[in-house]
Amino acid sequence: MTDYDVIIVGSGFSGIAMARSLLKQRQRSFVVLEKAEQVGGTWRDNHYPGCACDVPSHLYSFSFALNPDWSRMFAPQPEILAYLERCADELRVREHIRFGAEVQRVELDEAARVWHVHVAGGRVLTARSVVLGVGAFDKPIVPTLPGLERFSGEAFHSARWPSSFNAAGKRLAVIGTGASAIQFVPQVAKQAARVHLFQRTPPWVMPKPDFEFSPAQRRRFRERPWLMKALRSAIYWWMETRGLGFTVSPKVMKLAALGGKEHIKKQIRDPELRARVTPDYMPGCKRILIANDYYPTLERANVELVSDGVERVTERSVVTRDGTERDVDAILFGTGFGVTDILTPLVVVGRRRRELNEVWAGGIEAHLGTTISGFPNLFILFGPNTGLGHNSMVFMIESQVRYVMNCLQTIEARGARQADVRAQAQARFNAALAPRLARSVWAAGCQSWYLDERGRNPTIWPGFTFEYWWKTRRMNPADYELDTNWLESASGLGARS
Repeated sequence: MTDYDVIIVGSGFSGIAMARSLLKQRQRSFVVLEKAEQVGGTWRDNHYPGCACDVPSHLYSFSFALNPDWSRMFAPQPEILAYLERCADELRVREHIRFGAEVQRVELDEAARVWHVHVAGGRVLTARSVVLGVGAFDKPIVPTLPGLERFSGEAFHSARWPSSFNAAGKRLAVIGTGASAIQFVPQVAKQAARVHLFQRTPPWVMPKPDFEFSPAQRRRFRERPWLMKALRSAIYWWMETRGLGFTVSPKVMKLAALGGKEHIKKQIRDPELRARVTPDYMPGCKRILIANDYYPTLERANVELVSDGVERVTERSVVTRDGTERDVDAILFGTGFGVTDILTPLVVVGRRRRELNEVWAGGIEAHLGTTISGFPNLFILFGPNTGLGHNSMVFMIESQVRYVMNCLQTIEARGARQADVRAQAQARFNAALAPRLARSVWAAGCQSWYLDERGRNPTIWPGFTFEYWWKTRRMNPADYELDTNWLESASGLGARS
């Protein structure tokens, strides 16, 4: 007997969507294990000043839970977190969540054909299937800087922002100019005595087409849901056209470069500063950022853009490679996440006692970004090569959830205990991705967090999202080894819990 048919790990967008789909199919033998005490995933963990979505919120939300009350086109973090909390309640997902349940190890029992899920504290749960919805933005990267351990002030990553931190009157060192930094730097600069912003490579920052929705507009969305659906559809296809430059013809991104340079010209008066913030690589090679207040912040009297690399940290200062020492009271890291190290520190053990990290030692890959050969009935949401540079990840997550549900239904319909994707099918899928990734904008020559240490891109989907939707519309049983002889080999084990 198993404790559950399905165990879901994580209660962000992925976990909530998966749980909702199981409930819709009247499946109640499942549990959601959440290490924190609140749902929300990355939108729970990231609450730094200015934190907001960079995808329009009417698209960056569930298709089955449209929200008429977004205050802005790009909603701030508190609204997104409140939305996920509301979804967990209204979709009846919360009653299936165990909070404070950190999963440390997921191990296949080949003889019994079940997964053992080890939770911190020593509890072990069993399930026929496991769905990992842990996300890609839960492992903050803090660079190794000589002397950092001796720094006497506060030092933290933006994803671990202390609620007690007050920037007022402080001298701040901000290291990194990624998506988080361009949001919190304008906010802390309003209060800090001095901000030293350490830039390694300038990002492409484009105008943010943001605006408020009036009470009358929100009322119309509530009264006429078709208006929300029409807006969502319009946003989707507008964003989908950007895939042309990302995946089909990167030369199109030259037009984006012109727009980015015009944005710099309009917002920065100082020619020398303009030159220092103008990237020398193609837009999209690194993540394109959107902001209307970042460039003007760099011209504030209390803000210094530093392009020299950090050499070391002392007890009270940051020293750059040119020998300049800057006294600071706090160090703030906007240095991103380890997105190519998807599951660490979670240990996953599949067939023949092989750990997933061992299998992935030569490169991270999966079939349709969702299943991995040698790990039957294990599914990953937001898995390898499902990330996006041009559209909404929620769309991709919903496509994956539909695919997982179809897999589970096919396993059940065929009387199988497990389904393990064939190595050949997985290899074919990834071989087809390789040439598309090679000619995409992400292979344009820059170094980015999309790439692993070998220069391979295991992160991004190199195509349109509707292509992915089509490929994941249903499981192809021929791609899988279906275990239909489990009753004979698992004597005494019940078919269902």
